[in-house]
Amino acid sequence: MTQHTAGRAGSQARDPWRYRWIVLGIATFTQAASGFFVGGIGALGVHLQGALDLSTAQLGLLISAAQLVPLAGLLVVGELLDRYSERWVVGIGAGAVGLALSAGSLAPGYTALLVALLVVGMGYSTVQPGGSKSVASWFDGSQRGFAMGIRQAGLPLGAALASAVLPVIAEEFGWRATLLTGGFVALLGAGLFMGCYRRPPTPHTPQDKEPSDQLAAQLRARLRMLREPSTVKIMLSGTSLISVQYGVGVLTVLHLHQTSSVDAGTAALVLTASQAAGVAGRICLAAWSDQIRSGRYAVVLVCMVAVIAGLAVLMTPAGRSPLVASGAFVWLGFFGFGWYGPWVAYVTEAAPPGKTGFALGLAMSVNQIAIVTVPPVLGLLVDLTGSFTPAWALLSLLTVVALVVTAEAELHIR
Repeated sequence: MTQHTAGRAGSQARDPWRYRWIVLGIATFTQAASGFFVGGIGALGVHLQGALDLSTAQLGLLISAAQLVPLAGLLVVGELLDRYSERWVVGIGAGAVGLALSAGSLAPGYTALLVALLVVGMGYSTVQPGGSKSVASWFDGSQRGFAMGIRQAGLPLGAALASAVLPVIAEEFGWRATLLTGGFVALLGAGLFMGCYRRPPTPHTPQDKEPSDQLAAQLRARLRMLREPSTVKIMLSGTSLISVQYGVGVLTVLHLHQTSSVDAGTAALVLTASQAAGVAGRICLAAWSDQIRSGRYAVVLVCMVAVIAGLAVLMTPAGRSPLVASGAFVWLGFFGFGWYGPWVAYVTEAAPPGKTGFALGLAMSVNQIAIVTVPPVLGLLVDLTGSFTPAWALLSLLTVVALVVTAEAELHIR
C-alpha cells in the first residue's frame, strides 16, 4: 500500500510536465495566427498590385513595414521577457496584431495600409522571442530541438494556410476582407495564449532575473555577447537565410506568373506547397539537430548549401519551366524555411544563463534588418531589370558569404 501510494505521488509529481505539449500547441498556434496575414502577402501580390496599382518594390515594402518596428522592439521585448511572464507579453502583443489588422481593413489606400502594418509589427515583436522562450523553458535539451522545430513551424504553417485562403477571399470580397480575416485569426491566437499558457513548475534553466545587477554591468555583459563566435555565426547565418525565406515568400508567385506563365491561382498553390514544405523542414531538421553528433549548427550549414543549390536552379534556363521552378520553390521551402527550427534552438543554448530572452531578441532584431531591407531591394531589382535572375543571384551571394565565413569558424572551434 505504501509503495502504491508512493508510486501515485511520483506520477502526480511528473504530471505537471505533461503540460509542456499543451504549451507547445498554443505557442505554435499563436505564432501561426499572428503571422497569418503578413505571411500571405506574397500570395496576394497579383491582387494587391491590381487593386492598389503597386510596383514590385512597393509590394515588398508592405512586408518591410510589418517588420520595421521589431528592429528595436525585439531588444525591448527580450528584456521584458527576462523579467515578466511570457503569458502577458506575448498575449498583449498578439492582440495588438489583431486590432491593427482589423483597423487596417478601413485604410483608404496604400500609405494608410503601410501605417497599419507598422503597428502590426509592434505587436508581432513579442510573439517570436516570447513563444521561443516559453517552449525552451518547458523542454530540456533532449527534446528542445524537436519542440522548437514544431513551434517555429507555426510561421510557415500560418503562411501556407494564408496563401491558400486569402487569395480566394480577395477574389470574392476584396483585399480589405483579407485584413479582417487576419485580424480575427490573430485575436484568436492572443486569447488562447493568455488563457492557457502557464510557466513550468520548476525551470530547466536558471531564472532570467537580474535584480541585483547594475545597469552598467548588464550593458557590459550584453556587449560581450556580440563578440562571442557563436553570436557571429548566429547573425551571419540568420540574416542570409531569413533573406532567402522572405525573398521566396514575396517573389514565388510573381516569378511563376511572369516568367513561367503560370496563372495566379496555381502560382499561389505552389507557394502554399513551398510553405508546407517549410513546416516539414522546421520539424524534421530541428529533430535531426537533437540527434546529430556534430551539433545543431551543422544542420544550419546543410541548409545553406541546399539553398544555394535551389537558387542556382532558378537562375538557369530550366528555372523558366513551370515544373522545374515549382520543384525548386518546394525545395527552397524545405531548407529556406526549415533552417529556423535548429537555428533558434542553437540560439537558446548558446545564450548565457539568465540572458535567454535578450539573446533571442538580439538575434531576431539583427534578422529584422534583412527582413526590412531585402524584400523592397529584391522588388526594385526586378522592376529595374525586368528579370528575377538578379534577385536570386543576390540571395545566393549572401548565403555563400555566410556559409564560407561561418563554416570556417566552425572548423576552428572543432
